[in-house]
Amino acid sequence: MHRFMSLCALLAVSAAPLAAQNEPSASSNILTPNGGLMVWTLVIFLILLFVLGKFAFGPITEQVRKREQALTDALESAKHDREEAAKLLAEQRRQLEAARDEGQKLIAEARGAADRSRQELVNQARAQQAEILERTREEIRAERDKAIAELRREAVDLAILGAGKVIEKNLDDRTNRELVEKFLASVSVAGSR
Repeated sequence: MHRFMSLCALLAVSAAPLAAQNEPSASSNILTPNGGLMVWTLVIFLILLFVLGKFAFGPITEQVRKREQALTDALESAKHDREEAAKLLAEQRRQLEAARDEGQKLIAEARGAADRSRQELVNQARAQQAEILERTREEIRAERDKAIAELRREAVDLAILGAGKVIEKNLDDRTNRELVEKFLASVSVAGSR
């Protein structure tokens, strides 16, 4: 860069006398071509073009190429990220659908378990009801049989008392009781036929 500045300064110094020499007079036209000025302008332009090509255009072109590469990489990265995001979105949707299906399955299983539990409870209640009814029937039968036995005893006692009064003779209590019970048993067997 130092050389470039030195070269520019040298050209400016050497071109200054030529420019002063070729200064237009008051009568000359600005648009009139001047050969010396054109040559020096062309020489300075070519030197400047060479120096810029040597020192400036290379780095500028390299920076532009790097910038293009960075933009291309960024676009590729964005494209890759978009594809990755699309894959992740598809995976999330698949997992969400699987979770929804699993939830529906769990709900169906829970409903089935609830139905089974309800049916078991109904069956248990029916079994308990049947058991209670059977127990109650047994108790009623036992009470009825007890009441019938009590009535028989009282009937036997009354019959013995009545027979004793009729006969006016006191017989053995146990023998009388057996006779009356046999009679009543024969009467209830004959009456049920």
